[in-house]
Amino acid sequence: MIFGLGMMSLATNTDVIDTRGLTAVPGALGIAFATGAFAVALGVGLRPRHPSFFTALWAALAAALAYLAGVWIGAVGTGADLALATSVIGRLAIGWAAPVVALGGAIAAWGGVAVARTGARPPHWPWEGDDAE
Repeated sequence: MIFGLGMMSLATNTDVIDTRGLTAVPGALGIAFATGAFAVALGVGLRPRHPSFFTALWAALAAALAYLAGVWIGAVGTGADLALATSVIGRLAIGWAAPVVALGGAIAAWGGVAVARTGARPPHWPWEGDDAE
């Protein structure tokens, strides 16, 4: 998320949240909420023995919606009125920020499901057997 938002901000020469009067708290809280929602969605999606790749869709959606909710709560919590906080969320939702968060969540969740489905394990060298001293 951080990389994607940073690169899009650099490429478009715009700030992620370019509203006067808002501190960095709404953005940080949005990232924290998105990370938590992503972790919960992925954790639930990985519980079945053979997890579905649709988990990536749900994790991406959860991350994007939680990001917007976190930014809104952070904006209201730092003193912005409801109209300003809602307008910030509207700009994030129809602009590039929410899709970038969703795409990052989808890619990460797809990778998590792929690792779970293949049963990947850490590398094991031949001399690392149980009988090693």
